[in-house]
Amino acid sequence: MIGAGPAGASAALFLAKAGKETLVLDSNTSMTKRAWIDNHYGVNGISGPDLLEVGREQAEKFGAKFITEKVTAIDTNGGSKVTVKTDSGRSFEASHIILATGALTELANSIGLELREGTEPRIKTVIKTDGAGRTSNARIWAAGTVAGVSVHTIITAGDGAKVAIELISELNGERYVDHDILK
Repeated sequence: MIGAGPAGASAALFLAKAGKETLVLDSNTSMTKRAWIDNHYGVNGISGPDLLEVGREQAEKFGAKFITEKVTAIDTNGGSKVTVKTDSGRSFEASHIILATGALTELANSIGLELREGTEPRIKTVIKTDGAGRTSNARIWAAGTVAGVSVHTIITAGDGAKVAIELISELNGERYVDHDILK
């Protein structure tokens, strides 16, 4: 996972809860850090930094790991793995990644993902997806604002969850549903 804003942390929550090894690399520059949120269902007003902290804690509770580093390159290796490189020189390998980079499409562009014009104010370019989060590369998914959904935190968080469910379903070979019940 690249990006720990509402889309990325929400996707990480669902992936980790489903038992998938989940690593989130984040540059700590989310636009949500500057927000006051008074329109997030179920939350009675919260600062962006507090929302990000709660989301991260939820995902960590189920085993997601977060590392604050800027991703500088992605190599799809033409095979079954994707290698992600950071500005500190570290490399991480994964079978799939989800780009949840907010308004930033530089990484997607650098690896040749298909882009399209954005529809949100001030969002000029987004990653073209199939609606489920799949990009033009079978191993790379996109969620949230970078995938063309509204910048509102509740919508990007929901999109991150949706993309994670689609990825989990693909990995499991059957539709995945996550429902908790009262005890």
